[in-house]
Amino acid sequence: MARILLVDDDPNLLDVLSMTLEDAGHDVITAKDGVAGLRKVEQGAPELLVSDVNMPGIDGFTLCRRLREKGHTLPIVLLTARDTEIDQALGLELGADDYVIKPFSARVLLARVSALLRREQLRAGPSEERTVIAAGELELETERMEARYRGQLFVTTVTEFRLLCVIATRPGVVYTREQLLDRIRGDDSVVVERLIDTYVRRLRRKIEEIDPTFDGIETMVGAGYRWRDR
Repeated sequence: MARILLVDDDPNLLDVLSMTLEDAGHDVITAKDGVAGLRKVEQGAPELLVSDVNMPGIDGFTLCRRLREKGHTLPIVLLTARDTEIDQALGLELGADDYVIKPFSARVLLARVSALLRREQLRAGPSEERTVIAAGELELETERMEARYRGQLFVTTVTEFRLLCVIATRPGVVYTREQLLDRIRGDDSVVVERLIDTYVRRLRRKIEEIDPTFDGIETMVGAGYRWRDR
């Protein structure tokens, strides 16, 4: 299946999660803290990272930030007992792809991991047929999960790419936050709807680096978001 790095300072939880992922057919390597986790990413090139947030030294937020600063694009899932909107938004702002709040079921974690891995394989794998979603100056190549604006490639996380696909497929259609979460997450876990605002803010920032006047993602006050229909 996939090589997954699991980082947690709780040895008992580390064992439980390792068995859960291994039973699902994954090759699991572990690290007891963020320092060891950072080192193992550099050494072992895992396909996905699952990291606890609350760790001494380099915590999960810092680990995520440092990996993104170094250019690592592997999917990152953060685990935490914190359940506030601010903490979840912070993890996403730092480049995490997903966020699982403790306590959680093995089924939810495996579903998140599987979804991210499937989409990462589509991003990396060759494809005989290109499927492109075009909306104005935005182009999304779904098989390879490549996003371009004005012909210029920009990097997205798996979740950001899925959000773009949803709104760009039907320009002018307003999606509520709840509808967007349902389409980009696809499980029954409890998630704060306002996290969609964080995904949108990050996407706007990335596209504005290409076009400072970008206004393609339109906020519909009291309703949600849509891709501007020009």
